[in-house]
Amino acid sequence: MTNVPVQSRSAAPAATNPADPWRVLRGEMDRLFDRFTAGFGFAPMPRLFDAEPPMRSAGVSGALLPAVDVSESDTAYTVSAELPGLEEKDVEVTLTGDTLVIKGEKRSQTEEKTANYHLSERSYGTFQRAFTLPDGVDRNNVTAEFAKGVLKLTLPKTPAAKAEQRKIEVKPG
Repeated sequence: MTNVPVQSRSAAPAATNPADPWRVLRGEMDRLFDRFTAGFGFAPMPRLFDAEPPMRSAGVSGALLPAVDVSESDTAYTVSAELPGLEEKDVEVTLTGDTLVIKGEKRSQTEEKTANYHLSERSYGTFQRAFTLPDGVDRNNVTAEFAKGVLKLTLPKTPAAKAEQRKIEVKPG
């Protein structure tokens, strides 16, 4: 496995765009929640109101970012990434230390020929998402499945992590 550099997000103020004040507000709220959860050692929170397509452009670079859902059960964490139009051979998943990286490349080519015109369209894009794993993940038993454009990663918890969980009673004030 190769060590892949992970790009971190800075807390710089959002760029103001008078045409879309809601996007600016959303960006500020996302940064606020990311800073809050980082203090507890959690990865950035998934966006609750993400109404963007499964593969969206990431700003000026044109890189694609797949939509990702993360869930937790008593026995494992599950990461689901929507990768429409890709096959398992187009996707690479690596685990280096505490960093899980999903990356791949999407290629599309269309060609139409008629007597009056010739149309040829090509599009290419790469994506990469990196996640910091929490303590208690059994790194030797992580599994990946790909079906119908969805990558599903199962990150089982270690027996010690399962044993550490306890319910805390909430009493009325």
